[in-house]
Amino acid sequence: MSRIIASAAIRGAHRMVERAEEALAKAIEEKGKDCAVAYPNTAYYLPIMYLFLGQKVEKLGDLEESLQEARSLLHDVPASELWLPYLGGALDAGVATLLAEETIEALKCVTGPNPVDGIWLGYTDDAILRKQGIKLVDGRMPGFAAIVGCTNTNQEAVDLVRALQERSILVFMAGNSGGRAIAEQLAEEGIEMNWDTFLVPYGKEITSAVHALNFAARSAMTFGGIAPGDIDAARQILLYNKDRVYAFVLALGSDPDVPEDQVITDEKYATAAGAINFGFPVISDVNIPEILPSGICTYEHVVANVPVAEIINRSVEVRGLQIKIEKIPIPVPYGAGFEGERVRKEDMHVQFGSKYTDAFELLRMKPADQIDDGKVEVIGPEVEEMTEGEAYPLGVVVEVAGREFQKDFESVVERRIHEYISCANGIFHMGQRAITWVRISKDSHAKGFRIRHFGDLLVAKIHNDFSTIIDRVQVTIYTDPEKIKEPLAAAREVYSHRDDRIRGMSDDDVDQFYSCVLCQSYAPNHVCIVTPERLGLCGAYTFLDCKASYQIDEHGPNEPVAKGACIDAEKGQWQNINAYVATKSNGNLQKFNAYSMMEDPMTSCGCFECIVAIVPEANGVLIVDRDHQGITPVGMKFSTLAGQIGGGVQTPGFIGIGKLYISSAKFISADGGIERVVWMSKALKDEVAGRLLPRLKEIGKEDLFDKIATEEDAEAPDPLVEYLEKVGHPALTMDPMF
Repeated sequence: MSRIIASAAIRGAHRMVERAEEALAKAIEEKGKDCAVAYPNTAYYLPIMYLFLGQKVEKLGDLEESLQEARSLLHDVPASELWLPYLGGALDAGVATLLAEETIEALKCVTGPNPVDGIWLGYTDDAILRKQGIKLVDGRMPGFAAIVGCTNTNQEAVDLVRALQERSILVFMAGNSGGRAIAEQLAEEGIEMNWDTFLVPYGKEITSAVHALNFAARSAMTFGGIAPGDIDAARQILLYNKDRVYAFVLALGSDPDVPEDQVITDEKYATAAGAINFGFPVISDVNIPEILPSGICTYEHVVANVPVAEIINRSVEVRGLQIKIEKIPIPVPYGAGFEGERVRKEDMHVQFGSKYTDAFELLRMKPADQIDDGKVEVIGPEVEEMTEGEAYPLGVVVEVAGREFQKDFESVVERRIHEYISCANGIFHMGQRAITWVRISKDSHAKGFRIRHFGDLLVAKIHNDFSTIIDRVQVTIYTDPEKIKEPLAAAREVYSHRDDRIRGMSDDDVDQFYSCVLCQSYAPNHVCIVTPERLGLCGAYTFLDCKASYQIDEHGPNEPVAKGACIDAEKGQWQNINAYVATKSNGNLQKFNAYSMMEDPMTSCGCFECIVAIVPEANGVLIVDRDHQGITPVGMKFSTLAGQIGGGVQTPGFIGIGKLYISSAKFISADGGIERVVWMSKALKDEVAGRLLPRLKEIGKEDLFDKIATEEDAEAPDPLVEYLEKVGHPALTMDPMF
């Protein structure tokens, strides 16, 4: 390793630790050692301390120990004539720097300034981590880039992040070069930055770069199920990141007007050394010393002098990412990085659906001779004939044919329409079936995007993704308010028929279930068993979806598992299911009960829609969804609860579930079923009412719905029990759950 980099990293670490010590001393003087310190909504304390030290930092006084450990990692700055052929001193300096930066950023939550300010988002909480985790799991997000600094021009900045978005690479931004940050450049150009657009500006100071690394650390803890605690656990977390979290650092600063010592400072060298500990290489457009031999990183560690126009391709090579870029025949950029992009009303050219107009999407199988492959027809006005700012109807009917296509596949492919349309830059899409909402931005319209391009991109994507079962695709789009009525009515009949099919199935009707191991890329010991009455915990895969997925690809994440001999019908345990789970969990699980949360429950990866947790004082359970930010009656927020059950471990009394499971007849049926539910987050209760109320009526318990408390009734055990006693909730008189 170059002595220049070693010297710079160690110097930078010394400065950062000194800065953290000064900030901590000031905070303790103002607030006292017992003052609580924490990031919002996380179960992982201060993740960098938790990773490297196994330390659960909870108050300011704890940080004194953290910084003592950081100082112990500091080496003397090498003499100018000393050659260092190893990484040890710089890597230690990197860890010390991350500990110091985590201290500085965490103290902002105590003494200010508020890290969430304007375009800057600050720390990423666990709920967002898990929400985005499914994209890491299923490959939509192949990795992430952490950008430090800025480009020479604003246009270079826009071109760079657009290219990363087209490759579906998540972008973290932190730090500045000569007082200018790339996030500021993007803001000046009106680029939307948030988690939904894959563009995440953490903060303008270099210390905020630590949030990219504590995100990576929590990925290993959440999805890998690795619990910190000692040196071996820390090593496992770092190796997990090297092998599974494909990230790299872009150190930018090619502006000739910026002095060289302000481009890549000692503090930036030290932070880069911290990233290298994770196996994340550094690629720069600046003339800095390189580290080309492999060792900690998969390939090179530091690569310099790469022009901004070439830096993404070089980074992909150095990190070893597998990137697939599809050329979709539309006039705007396309990629998963645009999937969550929102189009504000003031930026909207026209919109469709929601509460404004009729809108729907439907995919049907047709005989091949009835389909003209690639045909796209628009029935009604095109965009040029629409008035800016107005709402119009939008009906999208996709018809497909293929020798291997089956009717059961319709809903599987149809569900992808949302994803496909959302990935077009400047197009907002929400919902599915007959509750869609679509907007076309003024910018996309100016670039030439028209209604027919919805059809063009659907034809291209369906052919690309389902070429083994679909030979022909045609799309008909309705924008005429009268001519949409008949196909909309027909679509609603199809939706109802599909719902009746799965609603009428029971676990007893089938002799095999389906597995889902999609999440094993991040949670290697987790196995979902999907049954007719229990969908996958992510909420995206039903029994019929898994069946169709297997028929489409026998080597994919879903496969049939014969139930075999029944061991316990009440708890839902079968011999062959146990054997399968034991094998697929790498021997970590020996048995699993489908209908119990109290004894050998199903594991969770971290992508669950909701958590069911026992409330001992009420002899029942609560259900909280990931969007609920408040405290629950068990004294924990969603994020803390999630930290206990993710990573493929069995945690009796706690399970992750999909929302649809709440209204299932098999919902924790071995533990008392739906009558055990004593509390739900209000938004979730309102959302599931449409399915839960008919279920309660079916079992003669219509009054139970109003007896289930929400945060408006209680957020602690004692008030909850008082409420339940007042309304006469049945859980209080049921057999004990333990």
